[in-house]
Amino acid sequence: MGLRAFGIAVAAALALLWATSGTQRERALLSDGPGVAADRVRTCEASAAAHPDDPEAARALAQAYLDALQPGLAVGALEALPAAVRDDPRTAHLYARALLDQGRNDAALAVEANVVATCMPVADRAPTAASGPGCDALLLASALRRASILKELVALGVEDTRAQPEESFVAYQNATREARVTAF
Repeated sequence: MGLRAFGIAVAAALALLWATSGTQRERALLSDGPGVAADRVRTCEASAAAHPDDPEAARALAQAYLDALQPGLAVGALEALPAAVRDDPRTAHLYARALLDQGRNDAALAVEANVVATCMPVADRAPTAASGPGCDALLLASALRRASILKELVALGVEDTRAQPEESFVAYQNATREARVTAF
């Protein structure tokens, strides 16, 4: 009789656990409610679907995904672009940001170094002029800064910036150090 009572008690406990557990729902990638990020993503997705050959629409969609904290979607959207659009320095710079947010610092550094090499001014040009199509001084400055931070991250062995915040802070400090001259 003891074994039978034990079996009934276990069955009752399992039934109670099943009844109280309810249903579980996965969290939505983007909130279904009204929100600036969700509305912007929907608008950019519609624009990118309506104009699949427009690089500006593709970049806007990838930026909307990054703003919505979905770097995997941004990487996927950018990798699906034709090679001519992917090779554009503005697109490559955005791709490096998506890789960085996704926790792939080595790959982000390689892409950002390519952007810097494409946009670096030639020695006989003015220092503010940028070479290559799609390059401007703002893009070059941003790419140089991000590349220096990524170099420090990779040198310290940080692959995912969010997973290693202390080491990331040290790398950022090393990359953005200022030198000051004091007159005596």
